[in-house]
Amino acid sequence: MRYVAVSALSHPGLLRERNEDSLVIGPWTLCATVTENPQTLVFPLGAPLVVAVADGLGGHPGGDVASALVVRRIAAIGPALADEAAVHDALNACNRAVYQAAGDDRGSELAAMGTTVAGAVVQPGSVLVFNVGDSRVFAAPRIGLRQVSLDDSPPPEPGRRTTSVVTQCLGGTRAYRAIHAHVTAVSLSPGDRYLICTDGLTDPLPTDVLDDVMRTHDDGRAAFELWKAAIAAGGPDNITLAVVRVADE
Repeated sequence: MRYVAVSALSHPGLLRERNEDSLVIGPWTLCATVTENPQTLVFPLGAPLVVAVADGLGGHPGGDVASALVVRRIAAIGPALADEAAVHDALNACNRAVYQAAGDDRGSELAAMGTTVAGAVVQPGSVLVFNVGDSRVFAAPRIGLRQVSLDDSPPPEPGRRTTSVVTQCLGGTRAYRAIHAHVTAVSLSPGDRYLICTDGLTDPLPTDVLDDVMRTHDDGRAAFELWKAAIAAGGPDNITLAVVRVADE
């Protein structure tokens, strides 16, 4: 019998007052929490299993509200996300839900709240990788880390490796704006691993560091060492990550 193991954690980092990231693993969610040790969950490989992170927009009130809304909605409908069309429909529905929740705030404090989202739907034989914004999904085979999500961000300024600007997200503006989610189907085999994370991990750490940690360590230890490396690099943002592995029992 094949199974899916997911090792994950979420932490505010060293500079942010609160954690505006959220995480979903199947029916399980973490929202605005602080963990320093990875939690590992194991599921049989069968019905669609969604693992995703959502990064509430910094500088906008309600980023934590938006990210939590999205992961909870994904958790509720995850088993139905069996194909690319269903994932597109789900993300469009999440976008509308964020705008509706922002509009319901009479004081307009949440009027421009928004969040990125990135994740994978794991099912027998295939993985549906999706994202809106700059949170990322990497395939992590032993031959080297490879990004399979597509960043919604402009090229960084000369001399800089990253940018904090996103060109689309769920919500994030006072007037409704439709999204064009990235959804890609890739084949799945036993032993495949994926890294799903917010930019609190990828901004301070170059890809070669992520690759080295994923090559060197197994799931839970890799998640811990990635978090530790981001903290050692200054922990400038919220850090949320999940290491996903498919294996035979």
